[in-house]
Amino acid sequence: MRIPVTADLEAGYGTTAKEMAETVKAAIEAGAIGMNLEDVTGDDESSQVAIPLQAEKIRVIRETAASLGVPFLLNARTDIYLMPIGPEVTRFERTVERLRAYRDAGADCLFAPGIYDRDTIAKLVKAVEAPLNILANPACPPIAELEKIGVARVSAGSGIMRIAMGAVQRIGKEMLEARSCEAMFAGAMPYIELQRMMTRQPS
Repeated sequence: MRIPVTADLEAGYGTTAKEMAETVKAAIEAGAIGMNLEDVTGDDESSQVAIPLQAEKIRVIRETAASLGVPFLLNARTDIYLMPIGPEVTRFERTVERLRAYRDAGADCLFAPGIYDRDTIAKLVKAVEAPLNILANPACPPIAELEKIGVARVSAGSGIMRIAMGAVQRIGKEMLEARSCEAMFAGAMPYIELQRMMTRQPS
């Protein structure tokens, strides 16, 4: 069985049109059928890419994928809420401005991580008028509720990895401090099932 895979390519690993084209070509050659594109290149708000340049990046990605004959899914992200960037009072309007610009430049899906309030999410869905991606968080409404208000995609982000690392940490602590292995097997996938999954032949 073949499963389509999209790649998190951060800010595209470059700033010029040529570099964006090279990134997309490499992703497609590796087998990806889509990508996430962030609008920050560093760890602070000064690294946020200007809207015209980010829109140009998106257009180049779209054109390059089309030239290769690949229906490439582009999920354009803004980190205004996640970092957060700028005054809180204008955060929503600036997020809408960016996401609409990304949509108009050719993005298929728009990603606004860091928004967890139901009413704000619902308002954003209506404002951007395009498929919206939300980052899963305990503070988020349930997925069924997100679907009901129009969210098109929910990402786990680093959540699954952090849960796995938390389990490793708990197991290690129990083995070292309690001298027990009980937690090690709580909720574990049966070995036979893991073996079957790892040896399954692609169809």
